[in-house]
Amino acid sequence: MSEQPIQKQSPADQSSLGSNNIPLEETLDGNARISNLWERISYLGIAEPVLRIGTLVLTIILVAITAMAMRSFSASIQDTREGDIDATAQAIAVPTMAAAVGEVDGLGAQLPAGVMPEFSIQSSFSSGISRQANLETIIPSRARVDTTTYEVKQGDNLFSIAEMFGLRAETILWGNSEVLGDNPRFISVGQELTILPVDGTYHKWSAGENLRAVANFFGVEPDAIIEWPGNNFDPYETEPETVEIPDGTWLIVPGGERELVDWGPPRISRSNPAVAAYYGEGACGAVYEGAVGTNTFIWPTTSRIISGFGYDPIIHPAIDIGGNEGNAIYATDTGVVVYAGWSQYGYGNMIVIDHGNGWQSAYAHLLTYNVYCGQSVYQGDVIAALGNTGNSSGAHLHFELYSELWGKVNPLEFLQ
Repeated sequence: MSEQPIQKQSPADQSSLGSNNIPLEETLDGNARISNLWERISYLGIAEPVLRIGTLVLTIILVAITAMAMRSFSASIQDTREGDIDATAQAIAVPTMAAAVGEVDGLGAQLPAGVMPEFSIQSSFSSGISRQANLETIIPSRARVDTTTYEVKQGDNLFSIAEMFGLRAETILWGNSEVLGDNPRFISVGQELTILPVDGTYHKWSAGENLRAVANFFGVEPDAIIEWPGNNFDPYETEPETVEIPDGTWLIVPGGERELVDWGPPRISRSNPAVAAYYGEGACGAVYEGAVGTNTFIWPTTSRIISGFGYDPIIHPAIDIGGNEGNAIYATDTGVVVYAGWSQYGYGNMIVIDHGNGWQSAYAHLLTYNVYCGQSVYQGDVIAALGNTGNSSGAHLHFELYSELWGKVNPLEFLQ
């Protein structure tokens, strides 16, 4: 069989071919078709929508390709993990099988067939002190059965201390009757106060008392005192009538209550101002006649900011109005001055005005005052300057309103 000569293409023939050995004329012809098609699309004005659709289709294709690639990659990783798990399981099974056929244990001792080596925990802390779990780790919220003490700090007051320990303000007073005498104004920096573990009262036992009578006085059952752990009674062997308690023992009375002494300005009428003689040197002694009020009450100072104690019908039947020392203090209504001077019960310089219609107003902690006993003053008159005298932790006006009908009322309900 004769061999056919191999024909070589000349450079001119090679140049007539396009990419992939496609004749150049066909490639150029295809490009011309695409160009003509695009010109028609542009002529029809749909070039932009076609571009958007084409871009969207290409994006979807790319996302699909990426998702398929990630799925393939994840499957390969899963196969690798399963292979590692199988290898680990085989490694764990080796000593178990060895023990089953009588191989040596971890210490080299021969084990009979079917016997597993003894399991033991080796710990360097086995001889230490174990720690008991305790979920209550915040001291203020931890349940207490005994009293504790607290040293009063700058800025403290009766209400802030009570809130700190989750107690009522009255409980702080009842727990410190010998120190405070029911007067919140006697709290001072550096004092050590007794803090009860629960709302209630604190009673100092006197020889000859009866536990049932003490419980009745504070409005509780005797069992409440006997069963409180901090009082250290045996509730199964203690009888209220026969219990013996050493003189001077302090008893916690959970839930107990009693009347508090009102150390605020007393009711001082213009017909008997001498009733306040015990209250301090500002007491007036004579009987006075003068102006009568309007039954309306204006704000007694320039500020309307409550600073310090708010109104509390038991502990603080008044409001404390903030301000700067020297701010003007006004007569809230027309009346006659029945007290003007120093109060020895923590209120510093104080003025009391009787309005002659069943109402009385009091102004305490004054820096100075410019009225005198028996003087008639009129609503809006400047009677004093705001101060910080007496037992006070900052400049403010302690302001009270008293009604013969309702007693000491919340001034915020009457001031205009």
